[in-house]
Amino acid sequence: MNLNKAIIVGRLTQNPEKRSIPDSGQDVASFGMATNTYFNDKSGQRQERTEFHNIVLFGNIANTASKYLKKGSLALVEGRIQTRSWDDKEGNKKYRTEIVGERIQFGPKNSKEEQNNSSPSPKEDNKEIPVINEDEEIDVEDIPF
Repeated sequence: MNLNKAIIVGRLTQNPEKRSIPDSGQDVASFGMATNTYFNDKSGQRQERTEFHNIVLFGNIANTASKYLKKGSLALVEGRIQTRSWDDKEGNKKYRTEIVGERIQFGPKNSKEEQNNSSPSPKEDNKEIPVINEDEEIDVEDIPF
């Protein structure tokens, strides 16, 4: 049996970039995410390591993410790992490993964003966007998409 599954929780390192695939017209959103790992080195000092991930979303999930997420937003992305390759202008082979997102959950807004009211409206069709809280379950009926 084989399994290709990635689940990460981190912050966006850039705003989602939305575009359409020329042939099909399907929407695609891509952005970077950072995740942190903490560990103790040989001397016992606590260290932090940051990993950077390339995220790609397709279809409705791409539209929703590009509408509500921005640089610094906390999100959970679940998907599969994919590596693609292409030849650049000089004929060199290039590779990019990314997580193709199949599900996404948004994290809470920063209190600074709420005060400045600089984030997009949290309502779509008069329904609140679900927020990840550790102690709270999200009812599927409350999800606006």
